[in-house]
Amino acid sequence: MDKTDISSKTLKEMEDLLVNIGEKKFRGKQIYTWINRDLVASFSEMTNLPKALREKLDDVYYLPKVTIVEKLISKKDATSKYLFKMEENTIIESVLMKYSHGNSVCISSQAGCRMGCKFCASKVEGFQRNLTAGEMLAQVYNIQKDSTERVDSVVIMGIGEPLDNYEEVLKFIKIINSKEGLNIGQRHITLSTCGLIEKIYDMADENMQITLAVSLHAPNDSIRKEIMPIANAYSINDVLKACKHYSGKTGRRITYEYAFIKDVNDSKENARELASRLKGSLSHVNLIPLNNIKESNYLSSDKERTEIFAKILEASGIDTTVRRKLGEDISAACGQLRRSYETR
Repeated sequence: MDKTDISSKTLKEMEDLLVNIGEKKFRGKQIYTWINRDLVASFSEMTNLPKALREKLDDVYYLPKVTIVEKLISKKDATSKYLFKMEENTIIESVLMKYSHGNSVCISSQAGCRMGCKFCASKVEGFQRNLTAGEMLAQVYNIQKDSTERVDSVVIMGIGEPLDNYEEVLKFIKIINSKEGLNIGQRHITLSTCGLIEKIYDMADENMQITLAVSLHAPNDSIRKEIMPIANAYSINDVLKACKHYSGKTGRRITYEYAFIKDVNDSKENARELASRLKGSLSHVNLIPLNNIKESNYLSSDKERTEIFAKILEASGIDTTVRRKLGEDISAACGQLRRSYETR
């Protein structure tokens, strides 16, 4: 009989599970906090449970086994890149970024990615499978245990398209946010999507307070189609309409991610067009220096063009930041370390 990942269950699901197998409801909360607050990796560590119950659980359920197979620490900044091996030898990666305001972990939501963005290394090995909520949680928990420092915020921006794994990602958010777990506030959780608009509308209906980050990377459909296959399914107008709906429903500002690619999307005209599309909306543009990958011919734009682009946006009243490049010396861009490991 195949076992079920018990760590993917919300508190209510855990309590219901225990009642259904003839146990007291409070045992569900005990197990939930062991997993999500005490960060144990096995039933045997749950010492306030009767031995018979631990054995019963172990017969039917499992906690995802997530092993650190490689860890790289940047010599340029405090960034650490983790390569994890999961069930069936699935390889994923996560990043720990340290800031003055706290520690942030960037996690993967899938092993591989279906979206095929041409400047991203996540697509190179192809799509393997969705991760369970428990496997996403395990990335955060293992990094917190390894670093011995609290994780203050989470970014679902690693390998994979989170909205392509919608139900498990929602469970992950609810569990990581719960007061019986790490209690990371929803405003400290960012979900990055390339723009699956049906799911953006669904997310708006959840009425959560997470930050939605949309990988726009272009001011128009022509450029976006060149670098992002998803643009053939969803026009930029439809993406922005969905984002406007999300902001209106939640009151939350949208972050638009814009990877700065030399001679592709970095001209003054591109900046003016982007500004005209976003002007008046509840938005923030995050200009991202492109991490050059050997599988792509795209190169990062220069600092001068980035600064000019940012000034044009700001002059139009659009809040803009230029993301600091972190972990460049340790292959910190999505999919790079996994690709290197798989090749080796």
